[in-house]
Amino acid sequence: MTLEFILCISTLVLFAGIGTPIGLSILIAVSVYLLVSGVGMGVAGKVLMDGLYQGFVLLAVPLFIVAANIMNAGSISDRLLAFCVALVGRFRGGMGHVNIVASLIFSGMSGSAVADAAGIGKIIIQMMTKSGHYTRGYAAAITAASATIGPIIPPSIPMVLYALVSNTSIGYLFLGGIVPGLFMGGVLMLMNWYLSKRRGFAFEEPTPLRELPAKTFNAFPALLMPAILLYGIYGGVTTPTEAAAVAALYALVLAGLFYRTLTFKSLLNILVDSARSSAAVGLVIGGALILNYVVASENIPTLLAQHLVGLEIDPLLFLLSVNLLLLLLGCVLDATTIILVIIPLFIPACRELGIDLVHFGVVAVVNSMIGLITPPYGVLLFVISAVSRIPLSEIIAEVWPFLCALLFALLCMVLWPELVLTLPRLFGYAG
Repeated sequence: MTLEFILCISTLVLFAGIGTPIGLSILIAVSVYLLVSGVGMGVAGKVLMDGLYQGFVLLAVPLFIVAANIMNAGSISDRLLAFCVALVGRFRGGMGHVNIVASLIFSGMSGSAVADAAGIGKIIIQMMTKSGHYTRGYAAAITAASATIGPIIPPSIPMVLYALVSNTSIGYLFLGGIVPGLFMGGVLMLMNWYLSKRRGFAFEEPTPLRELPAKTFNAFPALLMPAILLYGIYGGVTTPTEAAAVAALYALVLAGLFYRTLTFKSLLNILVDSARSSAAVGLVIGGALILNYVVASENIPTLLAQHLVGLEIDPLLFLLSVNLLLLLLGCVLDATTIILVIIPLFIPACRELGIDLVHFGVVAVVNSMIGLITPPYGVLLFVISAVSRIPLSEIIAEVWPFLCALLFALLCMVLWPELVLTLPRLFGYAG
């Protein structure tokens, strides 16, 4: 590495380490690189504008954020939870199962783990603790763990970002996330059942089966949203970006006209919050685009790929090693930074080693989501603690079994690529 690049990385680590927002840390670091190397600062502006101009897919990010915030603001979350309670609340560990199934359903609407946790987290935690069968820490831990499924089942903001840096089809990435997301939900439900049985959690009072049709009818319009989204993309009606716009419009019509729970004032607040969230993500994306230019200028991805091919490393060993590295980085970095800054370093090596980029992308996104619940920098743990006012120590003490379950699911995806690639291949993916 050159002196300029060493200074760039050192600056990034320094500012991120003292608590500077990661987007600003990246921008400061690349500015140091450009100044020391004698490159005009105008290059940064050109790279940024070129990246944004060519990244039409990035429009999906604020649209999915708007859709998720509208879903959270109305009574849609309450209706979905009532449907989940009627569906699975009668089994051992019933409210825990409700928590997971609600996340599976809500993941088809938000595309964001944080939106999932913030949207239904407080409500479901109150429901679990009110029953008297679950501790506060357990309710918060399973909520954080199930929220990681949000960006795996489409739509998925992290997959949109991965598609940006890898030139991979968003449609096939979305398809590739469906089975892994369901698998993660199944593994979490098994762990919840085991812990419920071991700790003697009491059964919930079952909802009469005669009420299930009515609760299904109330939730049905919201349940249609993922189906509309997927049909639009895979039926050739819309592009993924246009599908994001359809999702936002459908959420607006559903909350404002059908359920009549959205006022003009609440809509204004939603748009302001969505703009802030989009700006925060956009700042990281802008910094990452320039940092990726710096990394490419140093020829680091190509050198890394050539080095790995020269070692004749086994593709499976490479995948396991990268996943271990991403898990460690997930303890200190947020998922957006990992996807935009770290993962692009390994994409040329994947191409050289014959690793499918859809498989790698889904596995990498799952890994990044698991990082959201790994101490000490588990963003979801902080979000759940903030919305529920449950001490972080109680959540961390209970999250380990669910973390192990998710790591098992991740290992299965790495060892058996068909978990990811079966659905994309059924829809014509040639990878």
